[in-house]
Amino acid sequence: MTAPIPRDLPDLPPIPGHRALLPSVVPATAVVTPVRRRLIASFRLLTALLALTGVTIALVAGGPVMKTLSHFTIQSGILLALVMIASARCAWSAHHPLPGAVTGAALFYAGTAGLVHHLLLTDAANPFSVSGSAGTGWQTAANHILHTAVPLAAALDWLLLTVPGRLHLRHAPVWLLYPLAFTLARGELLLPGTQDRYLYPFLDVDQHGFKGVLGNALLLGLALYALAVLLITADHIRPNPLRRPR
Repeated sequence: MTAPIPRDLPDLPPIPGHRALLPSVVPATAVVTPVRRRLIASFRLLTALLALTGVTIALVAGGPVMKTLSHFTIQSGILLALVMIASARCAWSAHHPLPGAVTGAALFYAGTAGLVHHLLLTDAANPFSVSGSAGTGWQTAANHILHTAVPLAAALDWLLLTVPGRLHLRHAPVWLLYPLAFTLARGELLLPGTQDRYLYPFLDVDQHGFKGVLGNALLLGLALYALAVLLITADHIRPNPLRRPR
């Protein structure tokens, strides 16, 4: 007959020559079963399809393909579509979501394109307005899709289908580098006199000079940085729409 096993075993001394194991934190995914969110995936696929539809119409009806692809709206639409497709796959297969820096950049770029279009380029009272330029019905449809419908769909996904608190202030300066640097560098790389050398009137060096353009870029950059900070702040104070009621 064997002796009964005591209920409380004393701590055994560590084995010489072996490093003691440090305590580790168990991730939540090891305890909580991942959830497939198929409705969220479907909405994101529809948003990606909407963005790709607007981009396709703009490419077909917008003149030279390379010039159309140079517009920030087209680039932000393509980026948003790719991010939405990847996010839909994560939601469908219960994988980890994409990094907040990536999803936040796609949302920020789509919103920036819409705001610049509505507040600067189509406002007749603004000196940088291009509302007088005629466009076909297909171009008008692409503008409405990419500058209104797509940013609204991206904002709804962020507000209603995304966990809050994933955006951080360190993301804001990085988000600003691409649109400002690309737009200014493109005009400098093209030869003087090239048609549509500067795609946006407020960044036209031939019209406003380097000082004027730098001033406009500085004002625009500060406004966009304030918008990014506002977006990040709102992301940290908004409620979690995916939290399950207890």
